[in-house]
Amino acid sequence: MISAQRAGQMWRRLDVTVRDLPLGILFLVASFLPGLRGHGTEVGDLPTRPFDALAVVALALECLPLAVRRRWPVVCLALVTCGFALDQLRGYHSVAGTALPLALISAGSHLAHRRRTTVVLLTVAYVPLAVALSRLGSGGEPPEGFVTFYLVLALAWGAGAWLRSTRIAEAERRERVAAETRTAERTQIARELHDVVTHHVTAMVVQAEAARYLTAAPERLEQSLTAVSDTGRRAITDLRHLLDLLNPDHGTGDPGTGAGAADAKEPRTPAVGRVLTLVEQTRRAGQPVDFTEEGTPPASTGSADLVAYRVVQEALTNALKYAHGSRTSVQVRHGEREITVEVSTDGTGSPSAAAVGSGRGLTGLRERIDVLGGDFQAGSSTDGGFTVRARIPAGSTS
Repeated sequence: MISAQRAGQMWRRLDVTVRDLPLGILFLVASFLPGLRGHGTEVGDLPTRPFDALAVVALALECLPLAVRRRWPVVCLALVTCGFALDQLRGYHSVAGTALPLALISAGSHLAHRRRTTVVLLTVAYVPLAVALSRLGSGGEPPEGFVTFYLVLALAWGAGAWLRSTRIAEAERRERVAAETRTAERTQIARELHDVVTHHVTAMVVQAEAARYLTAAPERLEQSLTAVSDTGRRAITDLRHLLDLLNPDHGTGDPGTGAGAADAKEPRTPAVGRVLTLVEQTRRAGQPVDFTEEGTPPASTGSADLVAYRVVQEALTNALKYAHGSRTSVQVRHGEREITVEVSTDGTGSPSAAAVGSGRGLTGLRERIDVLGGDFQAGSSTDGGFTVRARIPAGSTS
């Protein structure tokens, strides 16, 4: 047995003409019911007459075009108007006359072009209809009655126009939200690329520069080149993880053997425990780094561990770029509800990152931590060095 939800989905997949046709058939059938015959819309004071062959034509013109009221609103409105005029001039006064306000609502809602022209033509067409009904009648219908019915029709058009403006405003809102979402996603991707690429490439450049002066010491040269190679592999791994986040189907196949298989076994999201890997990589690049980790990470840290990793990564990258050779200290403290990170560089190297760098990485970190409800500080210390401090609440999702 088909469920109501599945039936609704099947109904929405049907062509819009098929979905609108039952309404017209309903009006057509209702017009022939004995209890409703002659009790429909009546403009003017013409006496009601029984249905004849011409009444079938009038009813068909009023009801059946409702099937195309959303696809071809002008065609629907024109045919329904002709059927309504015939219905009133012949005095059938059928229930199908209610289709005219519905056609006006649909036209006001779905008509995209020549809207003013349509309103003018309908107004001009209504005048001779009102005059003809007034002359054919016994004179009992005052002019105010025709004006009132015209205002009812104008109200129906206005309701359709309001529906159209509401639909357009909602579509614009969705487009704006989609654009903002795309912008936020691009910003996030740019931050991730900045964090991954800048750190590893900076380390590789520093290691490669150092290798130029080690040609007379083969053992140290080999160590330096090995460090460059390891850093490159780490960059490839992190970029592959980033691609996995952007495209869930990326890398889902069999990794096989070799470096790809080794990379596939690593976690996608860097944890605080991998901070030591960053420290060792920075040390191999020639930067003296002291690392201290206190406390035990909580069972669930949410996005805090990734943000803490990025804080250390950005700070060490800046230390390599702008204070190469200066002693750097990395402290990570795990609390019950937060992770505290502090990275400081002595003022014995070159100018600080704040003075030379673009600050894009630090700005991105500050925004990330603000989203989590934490605190972030970065600035020069009293000894001329540079210090980055971050307090990151655990358990929140960025």
